[in-house]
Amino acid sequence: MRTISRPTRAAPAASARAPRGDARADARRLHGLMVAIMRRRSLRDPIAASCAERHLSAPQVHTLLALGQDGTLPMGDLARRAGVTEKTLTGLVDRLERDRLVQRERDAADRRVIRVRLTRTGQALYRRMDAGIQRTLVHLLGRLDAGDRRDLFRIVTRLTGLTEDA
Repeated sequence: MRTISRPTRAAPAASARAPRGDARADARRLHGLMVAIMRRRSLRDPIAASCAERHLSAPQVHTLLALGQDGTLPMGDLARRAGVTEKTLTGLVDRLERDRLVQRERDAADRRVIRVRLTRTGQALYRRMDAGIQRTLVHLLGRLDAGDRRDLFRIVTRLTGLTEDA
């Protein structure tokens, strides 16, 4: 049973650049859909939703995932990847360090730079989280047909390219 409706497609003759009024109406529609996604935790943040039972906040989860995917990172880079300020990251890392999930270390080349890395316990947790995220995404994407998945990837890839410099 299909629970997600497919959006209507624009007529083939429509211009690639929509008139300003259409863009505003589409922006309102997209905003409404984003609010609907926000109300559904599994869609809003399947990453954080998959880790609620571990009593980790979304920024903590994103911090662990950034370290798991990218390896040891300087505090500033890690803050940007986790979407928090450096001051906020300091508190996050304090708590993750207390739980023995991460460890701070001084950069060998520049002793002023503090890097953060996953501990063995943190690496094991990252692997479990990553597997859980994959299961969640397989479940969500499995509810779409192949055409919808293709459209989703095409659109998200395009939006990502448009927002890289923003």
